[in-house]
Amino acid sequence: MTPEHPGTTTDDPALAPPPGCPAHDRGPGGLTRLYGPGAENLGDLYEELREEHGAVAPVLLHDDVPMWIVLGHAENLHMVRTPTEYCRDSRIWTPLREGRIKPDHPLMPHIAWEPICSYAEGEEHQRLRGAVMRAMSTIDHRSLRRYINRYTQRLVNRFCEKGHADLVSQFSDHLPMAVMCEILGLPEEYNDRMVQAARDMLKGTETAIASHAYVMEKLGELTARRRKELDEDFASQLISHPAGLTDDEVTKHLWLVLMAAYEATANLLANALRMVITDDRFYARLNGGQMTVMEAVEQSLWDEPPFSTVFAYYAKQDTELGGKRIRRGDGLLFAPAAGNIDPRVRPDLSANMKGNRSHLAFGGGPHECPGQDIGRAIAEVGVDALLMRLPDVQLDCEEEELGYRESISSRHLIELPVRFDPKPQQDVMAAPSHGSVAPPRPPWQVSDIMADSSPAGPLPDPEPERPVEPRLPVVPAPVAEPERPLGAWRRFLRWWRGY
Repeated sequence: MTPEHPGTTTDDPALAPPPGCPAHDRGPGGLTRLYGPGAENLGDLYEELREEHGAVAPVLLHDDVPMWIVLGHAENLHMVRTPTEYCRDSRIWTPLREGRIKPDHPLMPHIAWEPICSYAEGEEHQRLRGAVMRAMSTIDHRSLRRYINRYTQRLVNRFCEKGHADLVSQFSDHLPMAVMCEILGLPEEYNDRMVQAARDMLKGTETAIASHAYVMEKLGELTARRRKELDEDFASQLISHPAGLTDDEVTKHLWLVLMAAYEATANLLANALRMVITDDRFYARLNGGQMTVMEAVEQSLWDEPPFSTVFAYYAKQDTELGGKRIRRGDGLLFAPAAGNIDPRVRPDLSANMKGNRSHLAFGGGPHECPGQDIGRAIAEVGVDALLMRLPDVQLDCEEEELGYRESISSRHLIELPVRFDPKPQQDVMAAPSHGSVAPPRPPWQVSDIMADSSPAGPLPDPEPERPVEPRLPVVPAPVAEPERPLGAWRRFLRWWRGY
């Protein structure tokens, strides 16, 4: 027999654990809470759940709302790739239908159904996602990488002369927003206020509602402008798509793309920077040419996926997953962080995952992240260009002192303080380089070289009574080597980086 869904348990005191038992701090039915005391380190908690329940575990959300969390790699893939059994339409979620979810539930922004492609099914999903995918396909990735490089130079110019920086608040929080505003058609709206509003919404502070209104206002204004006059940006592509999206649908999908891409890419960029700076396996190899930034980013997607869990999938029928009986209307958390370290696929977590892209960081199935190539480009070009500018960058604290802001949905690095030798600012339109061009030769070197280049002839013997005057050393003129044509690999790197 398989265990019943946690929602079928009762609060009978006779079934509660005895006082003093470690399980006494758990919720109804002895189920583990993913919030409050005891849930400060969700990574360790997930491993305890895996040990106790296996690949699928019953848990409690805020207000002790029952939910399953999927911890196994194969089980996560099965869930996201089987739309006949699982969907993302929260309107069929039993606790929501029964009124057990309060309107002010902390996770309501993740749970509440919206008429957007992330929650739609069937023909409606094809209509909405088709418009998003078509708009994505019009993005010129070479131009995008050039823009990422230019904006990386602009951000590095702000702190390169100081010799120290926080690569979270001064870099990884800003680069993704600048790039996404450019893609969507909001380059003039990008500023510190937009970055602060996005972070405010994701942290759920007291001003999160006002920040949400600010972002939606800017996106609504963009939709209205592009409805009157189309351009070549993402918003214009959504509006002109044959699917005929309404202004409300366009605005909400712009919000979806902006916020999902921003949070995911900001986390990915910060995690990748932390990895290449602190992990000897990568930093030494990057400097030695054996490990590319692209491979370091992929390793980060395995070890620290941008989203720890995704809300949520719901069972459309009675079924079974990971040996657990799943009832119709049950909710399940898609958990990339836990699935990526499933011992069945990664028995040795220290092993290099080079060349393996089977991680769960971007989901899968009908709702697989459509902008994963953009996220990879921002992380790869951003990290690569920053390391070119600051090759001696080092962590300015002990690695154990780094702090994270952790929630069920993500684990965000709070700050990444670094130090380096001060560097001069650089033209944002130029390719990043380690240093400036060598200064011109002094005039005395040029004069000596020119004198030595005169026709050879017999020289008179020096007068014995005259002392030989010391002479500055002659530096031979450098012989210019013919420029070698770029090989296939260098041509690919130039195309990939955008410079």
